[in-house]
Amino acid sequence: MAKKQTQSDRIVSVGITQMSCVEDPAINRKKQAQLLEEAAKKGAKIICTQEMFASLYFCQSEDHRFFKLAETIPGPSTDLFGKIAKKYKCVIIASLFEKRAAGLYHNTAAIIGTDGNIMGIYRKMHIPDDPLYYEKFYFTPGDTGFRAWETPWCKIGTLICWDQWYPEGARLTALQGAEILFYPTAIGWHPGEKEEYGIAQHQSWELIQRSHAVANGCYICSPNRIGHEFITDAAGKKVSEDGLVFWGQSFITEPNGQVLYRASETKQEVIVRDLDLEKVEFARTHWPFLRDRRIDAYGGLVKRFADATA
Repeated sequence: MAKKQTQSDRIVSVGITQMSCVEDPAINRKKQAQLLEEAAKKGAKIICTQEMFASLYFCQSEDHRFFKLAETIPGPSTDLFGKIAKKYKCVIIASLFEKRAAGLYHNTAAIIGTDGNIMGIYRKMHIPDDPLYYEKFYFTPGDTGFRAWETPWCKIGTLICWDQWYPEGARLTALQGAEILFYPTAIGWHPGEKEEYGIAQHQSWELIQRSHAVANGCYICSPNRIGHEFITDAAGKKVSEDGLVFWGQSFITEPNGQVLYRASETKQEVIVRDLDLEKVEFARTHWPFLRDRRIDAYGGLVKRFADATA
């Protein structure tokens, strides 16, 4: 029988936030800054925003007007959040619509260090294209690869929303030593589908990420947005009469896959929890999936499809 684990001295306090957004980026940025500061005052040392907090989820339509919402890195959000990170000696993961160059845009997470400077960036690798989630129109697929960063407390990695459905991304980030994976997210229901598919959709979303925690023996932190959002065209007409209802329920999962905290569907929240990093070592040694991987047998993963006749 495995020895019972006791709490260690390797504790890091993490924070994730969920909020609703409005049309004005300045209002959203100010609100997000207030939530980050609230988390920092509660003791959070690593804090992550939801996906693209600075605007409404404009990908509900393909409209060139919305490219004007993008910002550079460094830029207004990283400058503001850098001051918070430096003041409270914390690390902030900020999910942004990045303007890299004219005609080149990304869905990007900027990792801001305790000195207020940018430690690095991660650009979203998997880009969806579904009804009201027309992200391929706006975002160039990421070219940073999967990355992990050393903080004063532990090594962390971040992926973004649609990335959370792919075990390969979680694995490759964990293999770089990441003990906590952050998934800034903007996911919700088509209102007309919620009654029939809503429970299953939400459970699938949470389940896949909890499985990443188990398979890699790491913590998962997934902040999602809230609110019922409508996007209008240049004439002021709604592009969808139903819009999207973002389901919130931001959560933190332990390395054994158990949910440590789950937020509400509709309320703005600042979630701060202490994570015991010894549980990562415990998980990885008691369920040694990383040890038992057959790296000699996985070559097929780099193929689009395994043709049985080949």
